[in-house]
Amino acid sequence: MDLDFKWNRLESFTALELYEVISARESVFVVEQKCAYLEADGLDPYAWHLSVRVEGELAGYARVVGPGHKFAEPSIGRVMTVGTFRRFKIGRALMTEAIAFTERTFPGTGIQIGAQAHLQEFYQSLGFQSDGDVYEEDGIPHVDMVKPAQSSI
Repeated sequence: MDLDFKWNRLESFTALELYEVISARESVFVVEQKCAYLEADGLDPYAWHLSVRVEGELAGYARVVGPGHKFAEPSIGRVMTVGTFRRFKIGRALMTEAIAFTERTFPGTGIQIGAQAHLQEFYQSLGFQSDGDVYEEDGIPHVDMVKPAQSSI
């Protein structure tokens, strides 16, 4: 299966692309996870948006928010796979692309995420380390995690 990755800034999305992303994020984070919260959190204008498509259909998404907007370090968030594509386990490829982009764009800074606690092992397998205790956010247990900056040596 070929994965087609595309990076956008908010202003470079077409109206249809933006609608697909917002619809998918709401479907997963608000409806599926039963979280009544403001999904459009004000960080999208400061983010790079990663969409992954399979045969032209939106299959997954993540965003990278620059340092100083959510955390001191750049962060990766809103990581999701559209339900019909979950059986293909594209989350690892999506995160690998997001991590590589973040490390190229913000070298030497490390990356911070607010991970759903049940995904802690998955993120550890990608080089993240827990940074604090589990806390509740929007009714879901989360844990802050950090991927240390890559050494330039």
